[in-house]
Amino acid sequence: MIGNFARTIFASLLWHIGFAALIASVFAVPANAQMPFYDASASDLIGKPGTIIRQESVSGAPSDSLAYRVLYRSTSFDGQPIAVSGLIIIPTTPEPVGGRKVIAWAHPTSGIVPHCAPSLALFKFQQIQGLRDMLDHGYIVAATDYPGLGTPGPHPYLVGKSEGYAVLDSIRAARAVAQTGTIHRTALWGHSQGGQAVLYAGLLAKSYAQELEITGIAAAAPATELGTLLDDDLATPGGKNLLAMTLWSWSRVFNAPLTGVVDPEAIAVIDRLANVCLESLIDVMPRRRAGENLERRFLLVKNLTKREPWQSLLAENTIGTLPSNIPVFLIQGSTDDTIRPAVTRDYMRKLCAAGSRVQMLTVPGVGHGMIAVKTSREAISWLSERFAGQPATSGCDSP
Repeated sequence: MIGNFARTIFASLLWHIGFAALIASVFAVPANAQMPFYDASASDLIGKPGTIIRQESVSGAPSDSLAYRVLYRSTSFDGQPIAVSGLIIIPTTPEPVGGRKVIAWAHPTSGIVPHCAPSLALFKFQQIQGLRDMLDHGYIVAATDYPGLGTPGPHPYLVGKSEGYAVLDSIRAARAVAQTGTIHRTALWGHSQGGQAVLYAGLLAKSYAQELEITGIAAAAPATELGTLLDDDLATPGGKNLLAMTLWSWSRVFNAPLTGVVDPEAIAVIDRLANVCLESLIDVMPRRRAGENLERRFLLVKNLTKREPWQSLLAENTIGTLPSNIPVFLIQGSTDDTIRPAVTRDYMRKLCAAGSRVQMLTVPGVGHGMIAVKTSREAISWLSERFAGQPATSGCDSP
């Protein structure tokens, strides 16, 4: 999820790649592109979750690493076998004592249609926050696209189980690509939508991927309380963008009707918005214009969160507490107007009440779009301490 699109996306891109590379983003993947690599037949889906359907080398990987685009088997939110794509980046430096660890990176909102997959993006490696730091530590990085991005859509946007399964199976896929069966200890790192994804992966791991030991979860501005998030989204043009994406996705994924909920004149705007990705500054202006149009005509109901089936769907995809043995590091910008700091603090209190060891870092003056950029080093350092066996301290007793 991106708040204040023009400022945060522009700043993030300049932070990573400079202005010249930003201009080059004009030549990114065309709007309707979808490579045959991402297609899977019914026979391709036969096999255990996390096993590889196909893989190919990807150029442009950071120094001292090799990168692979992968298509792997996974499970949909309703239990069906599906294919999911992503990237696996493996260091070529000497293997550390005790073998390599895997960190699964879960990305923030990139879009809701297949051509918005991060593995298709021009700046695919720059979008993985902390990648250089993770590789320098000798970690393998698994970066899922989530279902319906790259692979045929629609993408189940903010659907917790869908994201969580994809994250866990990306770790299994990384083990297969690295050709080692010894990877069991892993850690999870995600931002915004990706924060929701890694929290759900932690929740689902015990029942879905018992062989994986989740040593820690770092989540920057995670989407935790979806009802509150959607209410807050109505306050800004950028938020209306995100709400429109959710409505578009869930109307297709869950057959939730838009009739009587969305102004008919806004449907065309939402459809256009659904086909614009969040990868570069080029994407900002059409999203801003769409947000301005939605300022004039959008919802027909005052409180979507109290209307079925939306109320039940929001509840089903709002993350609960996690197993208490998984330590959690929550990161939040103080000026975030997309995921408000109070919402993340409230989730911390819920985890604390359930017995989890939780730390929370609040960064003054940082908004939603830049929080993972600004704090990736702190996140990777905290996860490295968990890999090293250092017990996680808890801020649950702090006022």
